[in-house]
Amino acid sequence: MLVALTANLVIAVAKAVGGIFAHSPALLSEAAHSVADSLNEVFLLAALRRSRRPADARHPFGYGKERFFWSLLAAVGIFVMGGCFSFFQGFEALRGGGEEQFSGYVVGMIVLGVAFVAEGLSLVRALRQVRRQGGLASGMRDPALRTVVAEDATAVLGVTLAFAGMALHMVTGQVVWEASASLAIGALLVYVAYRLGREARDQLIGEAADPEADARIRALLAAQPEIDSVEALFTMKTGLDTALVAARVDLVPGLDSEEVEEVAVRIKRAVGDEVDEADQIFLDVTERSAQEAYGSPAATGERGGA
Repeated sequence: MLVALTANLVIAVAKAVGGIFAHSPALLSEAAHSVADSLNEVFLLAALRRSRRPADARHPFGYGKERFFWSLLAAVGIFVMGGCFSFFQGFEALRGGGEEQFSGYVVGMIVLGVAFVAEGLSLVRALRQVRRQGGLASGMRDPALRTVVAEDATAVLGVTLAFAGMALHMVTGQVVWEASASLAIGALLVYVAYRLGREARDQLIGEAADPEADARIRALLAAQPEIDSVEALFTMKTGLDTALVAARVDLVPGLDSEEVEEVAVRIKRAVGDEVDEADQIFLDVTERSAQEAYGSPAATGERGGA
């Protein structure tokens, strides 16, 4: 990621110099885009480093949600630094007309060509990382990797839009093409920022574990002979690969306190073995009285009872 950060900074400087020299709003929009990407790389580095800290007394469930927090900041950075500045450049170009001296445009388009190759290689590398982590379904669960893929994909598309806008401006002499490219880049960045921010928000406020993991936990609990019914099951992601599991279960009648304790320990161990991300498991175990259990599945024979 340090290599990606360095590359983004170099590309940002090149785009900014080229944009100022060519008086190109599209190229300046792309420079702001690269600056936002560079800032986001810093956020993601902080996320990776801080999320690995072990749990302590103040944060007993660990620091896994640091990834979600810094990913939210990255989304805000894309919106403010990239999207808003691109809109500003587009509106300014429409309002004030365009610089019709195209002497710097060749240099600017060369810069965009180099940026396209660099961003394309970065995108390919990120997609390979996604594939190594299990494909889109699994790899994109990582907010840091998801943000990198989104950044690289929008960078490739943004460079393409800027190049097209500059080329059409040169051919037609109409600045509206380049202004439209800047506005399109702004709209693209705002959309990406919204999607990334929404996903980070869901994870920060307590997103449930994956439905597949939830179903496996529920099935395991229901299959235990000592459990009469699963009254409630709650899960919450506490990090990229960790989740909290809390279940309220009713046990079959006739178990003494020692048996209840043994059953609870065994069930918690079984849940942890079945679902790797379930690192914090809580069971609210109750044993029904004879009257309460009269119509239960165990008593009526629905689960093999007498």
